[in-house]
Amino acid sequence: MSASVTLVPRDAPPRVCFALEAAGVHPLLARLVAGRGVRSADELADDAARLLPPAKLKGADDAARLLADTIEADKRICIVADYDCDGATACAVAIRGLALLGARREALRFVVPDRRVHGYGLTPGVVELALAHAPALLVTVDNGIASFEGAAFARAQGLNVLVTDHHLPAQTDGVIGLPDANVIVNPNQPGCSFESKSLAGVGVMFYVLLALRAELRRRGRFAEANQPRLDALLDLVALGTVADVVKLDANNRRLVALGLKRIRAGRMQPGLSALLAAAGREAARCSAFDFGFALGPRINAAGRLADMTLGIECLLTDDAARAQELATMLDTINRERREIEAGMNERSHALLDRLPSDVDAPPAVVLYDAGFHEGVVGIVAGRVKDRLHRPTFVFARASDGSLKGSGRSIAGFHLRDALDLVSKRHPQLLQRFGGHAMAAGCTLAADGIDTFERALRDVAAEWLDAAALQRRVASDGPLEAQWFNPETIAALDAQVWGQGFEAPLFSDEVDVVQQRLVGEKHLKLRLRVAGALRDAIWFGRTEPLPERARLAYRLSLDRFQGLERVQLVVQAIAR
Repeated sequence: MSASVTLVPRDAPPRVCFALEAAGVHPLLARLVAGRGVRSADELADDAARLLPPAKLKGADDAARLLADTIEADKRICIVADYDCDGATACAVAIRGLALLGARREALRFVVPDRRVHGYGLTPGVVELALAHAPALLVTVDNGIASFEGAAFARAQGLNVLVTDHHLPAQTDGVIGLPDANVIVNPNQPGCSFESKSLAGVGVMFYVLLALRAELRRRGRFAEANQPRLDALLDLVALGTVADVVKLDANNRRLVALGLKRIRAGRMQPGLSALLAAAGREAARCSAFDFGFALGPRINAAGRLADMTLGIECLLTDDAARAQELATMLDTINRERREIEAGMNERSHALLDRLPSDVDAPPAVVLYDAGFHEGVVGIVAGRVKDRLHRPTFVFARASDGSLKGSGRSIAGFHLRDALDLVSKRHPQLLQRFGGHAMAAGCTLAADGIDTFERALRDVAAEWLDAAALQRRVASDGPLEAQWFNPETIAALDAQVWGQGFEAPLFSDEVDVVQQRLVGEKHLKLRLRVAGALRDAIWFGRTEPLPERARLAYRLSLDRFQGLERVQLVVQAIAR
């Protein structure tokens, strides 16, 4: 965020902080997690035994029986993946897990849609791709909950269909509809009592495998003492969970923490090891931040610009040399994605310059340019949303002439519900749409952009008041001088932070002693904060700061020529 913000202090009840410290939690960490709703040290425990059991995940037991029957009959299973990191990791978890649990690897296949050709989810066209592998069972991962036509077509071809997904089901006039699948496993389907509604697609598939293992134990395939170890898949589960930016509730934090432990100990899939190397990251220091900003983007780049098959193969191969080759290819594609994104960001800035100032900006923003790339519109929408604090859609022209858009939203504006209302008010406008609260997508006819822009702005004007359109950021307040050290940063980095459990953000009144531009687009700073001079940097900021300001910042370690120095990474200037 580069614009000024209103900082809202987090409430960390003193009694809770004291109880957490008494239970052995680091004093600073106790204050931080108390401000994020943690009330006991047990909530921070990350052992596998504390994971929610799969019993309450509706459909998991039925899915286990369907999978067990298919494996025992030695019939083929085809995984229908998605073209993002969650879908790729879920596909890899499915194939690796099913093979661990007795399926022949030769009987396992996968297909992944090309977003430019097939669109999203289990469409009839994707079913046609799967039929080439002659499967008996289709298993969707991270998609399928709204695939009515595709599921019906697959069943008409004599295939069994297992939908594993985490997206919200489709609604029509308040009535929830579900596809005609043999079994559906989705924590967000009606009647599911599973407590973690925020499971990523990869998490749902992992839980299906837990249920399958239990079913195979009941059938006498193995005893508990010698059953396959599914924890070998947790590195992939952790990556997909963070990369999909789902809420990190207690169960998701445990899944991520368990995966990080394996990676830091050097026990990971060859593809993850190769991706870390390509990104210049050390496995021993791997964090959730690396999942979201180093590994995830490299896998996502394949689905955005090329073929997600590359990403899935990287996660599936057991050959270290092949993994390195694929990781290098993904890194190259990601560099191309960054170049395309930079050009689109520059063009979006030019389009935004035609809008009023931030104060008078419209309640929702819709951008389209003939040169925009379909695979990168979601990233650019997120950048614009962060800049203006407005729900934002960015559109590109698809190969069939339609306009495909991706949107990102702010708190208080449920993007999929907004699209649903737009579709009701303009029945012929949206050819298709889907998503959830903070991210969604839709397809328009080539001449529909102006109508869509007016319709979305109308909904935003009705739903969002002035307070909702003001950027507010939760702050952990000032940081005491004693905590500006590498040991504190190591303690914080060891924790799992992310969506819904945000990384620590401190704020202080500072004196700006020195400031200069580095790399022509970053502000290098020397600040007097907490009684001492400290180095800081504000990435992407070019405007100079006043001599005194209230800044929001994160702590990081700047490693250079074997030395480690504490550095403040500035995130915002407060109003």
